Amino acid sequence: MPGPSHRASPAAAVRTAVVTVSDTRTAETDTSGHAIADALLAAGHDVAARDLVPDDAAAIAAVVERHARRGDVRAVLVTGGTGLSPRDVTVDALAPLFDKPIAGFGELFRRLSFDEIGAAAMLSRATAGVVGTCAVFVLPGSEHAVRLAMTRLILPELGHIAAELVKR
Repeated sequence: MPGPSHRASPAAAVRTAVVTVSDTRTAETDTSGHAIADALLAAGHDVAARDLVPDDAAAIAAVVERHARRGDVRAVLVTGGTGLSPRDVTVDALAPLFDKPIAGFGELFRRLSFDEIGAAAMLSRATAGVVGTCAVFVLPGSEHAVRLAMTRLILPELGHIAAELVKR
C-alpha cells in the first residue's frame, strides 16, 4: 500500500489566464478558449484574463510572458498553433520562455490522443513548461483536443502543479 499522499490537502483555486492563438477565430467563435475557461471555472479555478492573439510569434510570446510574470497568475493555458503548418508558431514562440519544460505533458497528451485518433496524434506539438512560478500549457486549437487535455491531464493536477511552483 502506498504511503501518505504527497498532496494530502485539497487544492486551492488557481488563478489562470487563457490565450487563444488564431488568425481566424473571434471572441464569439473561439470554442476552444471557451471550453478551457468553462472547464477551469467548473473546477473552481479563476480565469483572470482571456486573450485572442494572431499567429505571430512575437505577439504570442509577449502576451503569455506578460501573464506568466504578472505574479498572481499560476497557469496560462494557450490553445492553437501547435501543428506543423508554417503558421503554427506557438510552440516555437513559447519554448524559449520556459525555465523548465514539463515534458510529460506533451508525451501523455499524444498518448491519450493516439488512443482516440490514431497515428495523427504525432502531428501535435502540444507542450508545457514553467515560466517563473507559472505553468504554461500549450494545447492544440481543436476543441476536442482541448477537452481531452483539460479533463485527463490539466484539471486533475493543476492545483498540485501550482502549489509546487511556489514552494520555497
